[in-house]
Amino acid sequence: MSFTNTATRRRRFWLTSSFLIPISLGISGAQAQQTAPEQLPPIEVTSPTDANRTRAKPTYDEGSTSRRIVPAAAPLTGTRPAAGTGSNVASQSAPQGAGAGGGRQFSGIVGTASTVITAEEIAHSPAQTLQEIIAQTPGVQLTSLFGGVNGAKTSVDLRGFGAFATSNTLVLINGRRLNDIDMAGVDFSTIPRDSIERIEITRGNSGAVLYGDNAVGGVINIVLKNGVGGPPVAIRSEAGVGSFNQRLANLSATTNYGPWSTSFYGNAIKSDGYRENNALDQRNGVGNLNYSTPDLKAFLTVTGDDQKLGFPGGRFVDPSIGLNELVTNRRGAATPFDYGNQQGASATAGFTKTLWNGAELIVDGGVRKKDTQSGFFGAVPFASPLPSFSSTYNDAALQTWSITPRLSVKNSILGMPSQILTGIDYYDATFNQERGAFKGLPPTHIYDLSQQSVAGYWQQTVGLLPTTDFSYGARIQNTSLSARDRYDPNAPGCAMFFNCSAQAFPLDSNETQYALHAGLEHRFNGVFSVFGRAARAFRTPTVDERVASGPAFDPFFTPLPGDFNLKTQTSHDIEGGFRIKSGAFQMQSSIYNMDLENEIHFNPVLFHNLNLDPTRRYGSETSASLRVSDSVLLRGGVAYTRAVFREGAFAGNDVPLVSRYTASGGVTWNIWQNYLVFDATVRAWSERFMDNDQANTQRRIPADATVDLKLSGAYDRFFWSVGVNNLFNALYYDYAIASSFTPGRFSAYPLPGRTFMVKAGATF
Repeated sequence: MSFTNTATRRRRFWLTSSFLIPISLGISGAQAQQTAPEQLPPIEVTSPTDANRTRAKPTYDEGSTSRRIVPAAAPLTGTRPAAGTGSNVASQSAPQGAGAGGGRQFSGIVGTASTVITAEEIAHSPAQTLQEIIAQTPGVQLTSLFGGVNGAKTSVDLRGFGAFATSNTLVLINGRRLNDIDMAGVDFSTIPRDSIERIEITRGNSGAVLYGDNAVGGVINIVLKNGVGGPPVAIRSEAGVGSFNQRLANLSATTNYGPWSTSFYGNAIKSDGYRENNALDQRNGVGNLNYSTPDLKAFLTVTGDDQKLGFPGGRFVDPSIGLNELVTNRRGAATPFDYGNQQGASATAGFTKTLWNGAELIVDGGVRKKDTQSGFFGAVPFASPLPSFSSTYNDAALQTWSITPRLSVKNSILGMPSQILTGIDYYDATFNQERGAFKGLPPTHIYDLSQQSVAGYWQQTVGLLPTTDFSYGARIQNTSLSARDRYDPNAPGCAMFFNCSAQAFPLDSNETQYALHAGLEHRFNGVFSVFGRAARAFRTPTVDERVASGPAFDPFFTPLPGDFNLKTQTSHDIEGGFRIKSGAFQMQSSIYNMDLENEIHFNPVLFHNLNLDPTRRYGSETSASLRVSDSVLLRGGVAYTRAVFREGAFAGNDVPLVSRYTASGGVTWNIWQNYLVFDATVRAWSERFMDNDQANTQRRIPADATVDLKLSGAYDRFFWSVGVNNLFNALYYDYAIASSFTPGRFSAYPLPGRTFMVKAGATF
């Protein structure tokens, strides 16, 4: 059996050089464009027309901001265009009354580096997946083990967490957390792209005060459309075909009647996949019911998804024996029988009630359920049509209940505008997993874990001066956990296959953690502003990490009992930067430092999770956009990300799977009155160390780049697009795991070369 592949199965899951100082940007000359400074825009929890608003949002109407140069080819009739002219927050025009262009531009937490991706940008992007669109944000990296089909299971990494990115990036829908207590992470492919109004990205750990654990690398908030304020009936349909026999269909509809509105967004996709045993069959949907009056707003959101995906495993390379499957059989499968199925459903309801002028009570809650079934049969022995003798079947169910009441109070303190947001978050999650040799056989292990968390938080934003905003906040969160392992040594397959470990010790734990944030932003004039922050955050271990905690085997591979016991990971951040808005040019840049204790990592030699010696992340991120003309927009970004061990045996070494340099660029050209629009995007990244190479002695995953192109257009109610991804057919991979036993041997997970997609549709 390949230990490289076994480790993969058990885990499946410099700085100032790029900090651009605006010496040559003509700031002194641009001061002639300076406008009078304005007061801090007051912040509200919900806008008068959107019951699904984020927790902190400016009260100004986004509709008053400048429109995007190239509107979406075929927006759903009745949906309000989102603001913004580029894929970064600095590319949005300042709203009237909300300060000059150098000021804070959207709902982001004061002092943070933030980005907004609008619905128009999503619609026009040549990228076929949400993850690739998000990856155009400076500092964002991607990792995929499963062929990249529709972005299924592709992880998004904010600020260099490598293999554990999904547990260090908090994902929200309408301001409510999607991260579960397992390690699977949020699968962006299950969110219909047409349902997204905008994506708000806050980098760094300051979001932990408002949203809780997992917000170590940053927060991605996906705000959904709801159809409120649209026409009585609007329908949008689309179909497409692409490479690898990919077929997709998208359908959305909205209705409005008086204070009531409904919306539905659904899509389905089938694909044979880039590799053998890489087929995808998936369906997802989001439905909304909204009620909106001047002093009461309520909503109900229901989601569902069903996914079937083949896991092809890695391609082996071992120079010592002349083996290189990346060359001889790139699209083959090391695990032609492995698979993973997932079914998810959720229901969320809530209301916003005006208590008095400037005060609102927001109460929402919901339930989310996720069932997964997966089979892992090991790597295929050389020249054998049968799987190896190592087999594992997992059947897991996860259910999470939550209620999150909060209070927003907007008032004046000593003549200074103030916004207070305070609330309580309660989450109750139960996880059950049956693990055996094959489907249908009695399980060897049955894991039962339950986790409850209750938190209180307070965050206040104050306009100290008309040009200076300050915010501070704190969260206290108590988490209790009960974990049990029921072990059956007589279960079929336990003795025959290399599949059994000893029964884990039970665990009952109770821990209180806290998060802090302080941020400051100052506008020197209408062109130039600076911001900075300091924060503390934490991450609770996932249930999967606890199940695989404590050595499963000793160095002689004798089974040992686990203990579910891992320490909570903590982080301390500082960050500073500036923003520029001068005519058609806009820019944002920042530098940061993050010190972490007890970072959780996987030991692929002894097959268990552990807390690492102290680590550090530091780097810089810069984004910019330039409106060349009424029909041409340029945008780009660059980041330097360093993730290193601070102490221990690997002190000074890089944390695996983190590229030091990443960059992106793009252009949108409205060639002919929206009848013909051209979009192009390029993404590039430097080399990174392979997983399991903390010593930094193995070869690295190569640097590479991709270029995506798209032509689209619309006439009357009809629209179309033709896209080419990875135009130059780069044969790359972004994940590989190094062998623990054979130097130079590794297993890589190749991603598709050049692909095509053609789509067409209509609105009614």
